[in-house]
Amino acid sequence: MNQVQWKRLTATELRALAAQDAVVLLPVGATEQHGPHLPTGVDDFLASEVCRRAAVLASEHTGVVVTPSVPIGLSEHHMAFGGTLTVGLPTLHALLRDICRSVIRAGFSRILIVNGHGGNMTALNAVTTELTAELTAPIAFASYFGAGREAVRDTLETQDGLMHACEGETSMMMAVFPELVHAEHLPRAHGPRITLPAESPEPVYMAVPFDRITPSGVAGDARVASPEKGERLLAGCSAALADIIVRDPWAKADSTEQPVR
Repeated sequence: MNQVQWKRLTATELRALAAQDAVVLLPVGATEQHGPHLPTGVDDFLASEVCRRAAVLASEHTGVVVTPSVPIGLSEHHMAFGGTLTVGLPTLHALLRDICRSVIRAGFSRILIVNGHGGNMTALNAVTTELTAELTAPIAFASYFGAGREAVRDTLETQDGLMHACEGETSMMMAVFPELVHAEHLPRAHGPRITLPAESPEPVYMAVPFDRITPSGVAGDARVASPEKGERLLAGCSAALADIIVRDPWAKADSTEQPVR
């Protein structure tokens, strides 16, 4: 199996991958409360795992490497629960800009930011546009659960998409990090159904602290989670992400048109 993790490769190996115009995946997650039964690193763990699996799949067709993840995102709405780390949008923007700039200076040109946290979605759309202009490079962005939307919908029993500490996230954690799932707390791991803000049809957006939405810290129902569902979700999302990589969205960027500055 090809090694795909940046931090496990030597500089010589990375220079060779850059010379092959390998795709670079940059996982972005969050560190925040995930109910009584899951660890705070869920979004980071799952984004990184899907990126790793997708890179292995896509490496049969093209060079792929996965950078170390950005484990802290925009999580202000979870702060009331404790156990949450958050950064401001300017900080996240600056960090992603510097990481992408480093990747480009290392010789790579195709970068895909892969998000694992619903609260990052709208911000990362805007940041991707800004980075493409600032770095004069076609940065791409996808949320892994958006790429694998069909697999999510077809696998879960109680919801059509990921929510928070829900059937889907709990199932995936059971599949890859079962030792971090506190099964004894699953009876309390349920809450109202929600729509991610970036996917909401509501005409008005207002910031609402998550403890006003659900006192348990859970949106959805983790009580029906299983490792079998989790493996199907991970496999489906990874395959969908690998398909995006192989289809090469960067080739669609008009290299003759300079970004507006």
